[in-house]
Amino acid sequence: MREPIDKLALKGTTTIGVVCKDGVILSSDTRVTMGYFVAHKKGKKIYQIDDHLAMTISGTVADAQRTVEILKVNARLYKLNSGRPMPVQSAARLVANLLFSARLAPLITQVLVGGVDDTGAHVFSLDPFGSLTEEKCVATGSGSPIAYGVLEDKYKEDADVKDVLSVVVRAVDSAMKRDAASGDSFDVAVIDEKGYRELNDEEKKNILGGS
Repeated sequence: MREPIDKLALKGTTTIGVVCKDGVILSSDTRVTMGYFVAHKKGKKIYQIDDHLAMTISGTVADAQRTVEILKVNARLYKLNSGRPMPVQSAARLVANLLFSARLAPLITQVLVGGVDDTGAHVFSLDPFGSLTEEKCVATGSGSPIAYGVLEDKYKEDADVKDVLSVVVRAVDSAMKRDAASGDSFDVAVIDEKGYRELNDEEKKNILGGS
C-alpha cells in the first residue's frame, strides 16, 4: 500500500526552474534515494521532450518516468499532426490532465515543465494532483527550502541566461550541501532560441568555481 502523498512529496531531490529574458534554465541534483538509502548517484532528473521543451522530475521514479514518456509521445504526435512544435503551456496542460485523471490512484510525482515557444519563455510547476501554476522562479523537492534561500536573494527576472546560470548553480549546490536527500552531482539544462542543451562537466565546474 502506498504512503499518503503528503509523506512522499518532499522526501528527496532538488529541482529548479527559472525564466530568463532570453530562455529557461532547469537544474537538478542526481541523487536517487529510498528513505535514507542512496540507491543511485547519477540519476537523470531532467528530460528533453523536444528541441524547445524539457521537464524535471521528482517523486516516485516509475510514476515520473511514465509521465515523461507520455509527454514525449504526445509532443511528437502534435508536431506530426500540426506541423509545429507543441506550445509549452499545452505540454504543461497535458501533464496536468494526466495527473488529475489519476488522482484516485495518484502518480506520485512533482514536475516542472519549461521551454521557449512563440509566446516566450515559460516554466510551469505541477503537483501530483495536477495543479498547474506558471512560475518565474521555482524549486521542488526536499532541498527546495534551501534553494529558495539563494534564488529569492539573487534571481532577477529581466536577467540573461548567462547571468542567472551562476545563481541556479549556487542554489542547487547549496541544497546538495545541506539536504541529505540531495547530492552527489547536478545537471543544468538551458533552453533558448538555439534549442535545448545540457552543460558539460567543465562548464558546470567553471560556473561553480566563479559563483
